[in-house]
Amino acid sequence: MSISKFAGLAMLATASVFALTGCASGTPAAEETTAGTIAVDEAAAALLPAEFKDGISVASDIPYAPMELFDENDNPTGFDYDLSQAIGAKLGVKLTFNDQDWDGIIPSLQSGTHDIIMSGMNDTKERQEVLDFVDYFSAGFAVVVPAGNPEMIKSFADLCGKTVAIQTATAQIDLVNAVNPSCSKKIAVLEFPTDGDAQNAIRAGKASAGVNDGQVAAYTAQTAGEGKYFEVVVPTDAPEGYTSVLTGIGVLKKNADLTKAIQAAVQSLIDDGTYASLLDKWNLSAFAVAEATINGTK
Repeated sequence: MSISKFAGLAMLATASVFALTGCASGTPAAEETTAGTIAVDEAAAALLPAEFKDGISVASDIPYAPMELFDENDNPTGFDYDLSQAIGAKLGVKLTFNDQDWDGIIPSLQSGTHDIIMSGMNDTKERQEVLDFVDYFSAGFAVVVPAGNPEMIKSFADLCGKTVAIQTATAQIDLVNAVNPSCSKKIAVLEFPTDGDAQNAIRAGKASAGVNDGQVAAYTAQTAGEGKYFEVVVPTDAPEGYTSVLTGIGVLKKNADLTKAIQAAVQSLIDDGTYASLLDKWNLSAFAVAEATINGTK
């Protein structure tokens, strides 16, 4: 799934986080304010086509923490889930969140099984041939450092001359290789079979930092050791080809009015502060967008 989301093997990294933390361990507690107190946005609700007034079915490939995962009762949770419920509250309809394998996620819309995709899906030009995207998230790669950031790492350039721990066969290794030509002293890479092993190497002092997808890094910092082991650095000097990308809610092009209604609902959540609160809940504030765009990837 994340192979398509981030041009890397982040799904494996996510699975390793699960192995380290457990499916629900450290997951942010449910908050009563998530959707129950959100008022309907009448202007957004008026844009919703009649055929979706009875509800909207969401396809999501679970797990991809912290965007979507299962809690201890096997109920869906995560940032995407919370956002879907908030969108439903704004539109005055129920959004049902359904587990759908990644390979079949776009076909599930085409067959009419589901209506929209909320699954950490990148808004790409290729996908825009089939889908329209309401963009709600922007993330690239991030650096995981020990709590307190003792080596004061603020950028990818700061990794020059240091050792990083990374899961093998991932795009993060490619990123380090792209940074190295600009270093007077190269970044040394320790490769591990799982991201959990890489995290243990950082904790043991064998490496100064790790590199991971922004979402996965944020979840690691929030949950590992109950949030006491690591913190996240979000550099702004990523090499070309490794910069932030937009994540969007996927809607079939034929459902353009549904796309407009969802865009209005997300924008309303941004304007009233609910969006920022949900990002904060999942330790994702660094990846916020200022507005809900449609097909923002150009």
